[in-house]
Parts: sequence; structure tokens; C-alpha cells
Amino acid sequence: MPSTPPPWPVTPPAHGRVVLRRPSGADVPMVRELSTDPYVPTIGSLTPNASPAEALAWVHRQHDRYTAGAGFSFTVADARTDAALGACGLWLHSLAVGRATVGYSVAPSARGRGVAADALSALTAFGWEVPGLFRIEAYIEPWNAASARTAERVGYVREGLLRSHQPIGGRRRDMLLYATVRTVHGDPP
Repeated sequence: MPSTPPPWPVTPPAHGRVVLRRPSGADVPMVRELSTDPYVPTIGSLTPNASPAEALAWVHRQHDRYTAGAGFSFTVADARTDAALGACGLWLHSLAVGRATVGYSVAPSARGRGVAADALSALTAFGWEVPGLFRIEAYIEPWNAASARTAERVGYVREGLLRSHQPIGGRRRDMLLYATVRTVHGDPP
């Protein structure tokens, strides 16, 4: 993990109808809504059915991820109103070897409108601005067809199935590996 993260973007990443910005206390209602999803709390540090205090603590943990050098945690916000719609992140644990991972979650009330694809597009474009980053990976459970379609729509390619890849909700889970790569002038595609 890098000791000093790359600089926070001066211009917030944006695509389509969304902008990616720092999480804030104003996001607590969206975070609480995310916490009601049966899956989202199993993949991170969000408490199921979070209280306002627990949701605010989660927001603060997102800030800590950047200062610890783990990567960038963003709120996905409506580009016109700044209303929080979800969360996404670019994780830099493998930046020393040119790789990063992405994750994204959209609040139930904002789903089905292309928010996840816009957020992943903005996040990926931002990733290509990180020096030394050449590959971005997304790990998606096989049952999550909507997330797989989102990754494919943004240009990620399914590379395979990683059996028993990681624990989620107390069980080892298979994960589909999706990735996109940045080609450098002279490199083969």
C-alpha cells in the first residue's frame, strides 16, 4: 500500500448525471438507505440498518481510507443537485504493481437509472489519471447480473471466475473478475 496517496482530484470526477465528491455528513440519509440493502453491509464496514450515528461514523471511515493511503472513497452525487445517490471507491493496495480495484453501490431509490454506470465511468477515467496505474479490476459475485452489466457497459471485460475468492457475509464466495487496462503508446492492445 502506498505510504502517500496520489493527490485528491482538484476537479471532482464526473460523467453523465453524476459527480464523485468527498463523503460528507449530508450523505447520512443515503448511507442509512444503503444500510437497509441486504447485501451492501456484507461487503464493507457499513452496519446493517445503521442509525444516524453509525452512518456518520461510516462517512468518517471513508475519509480515513484516503489518509491511510488505501485509496479514494467517493460519494456518488447528482451533478445538478448534489444529492447523494451512492458510494464508490478506487482502492490502491496494488498500485506498486500498476493495479487497482473498484467498487460501487447505489442506494435502492436511485437504482435502474444508469447511476452505477455513470459513477464507474467517472471513477475509471479518474483512475487513469493516477500515475503508474495500468489495470483496474472489479470483483463481482456471479449472481449480481446488474453489476456485471454495469461493468461491461463501461468497457470492463470479464476475465474469469475466481473460485472461493473472498469471504462475504461469513462465507467464502466465488467472484467474477472484470478488468480494464490502459494501453500505453507502443504497447499491444
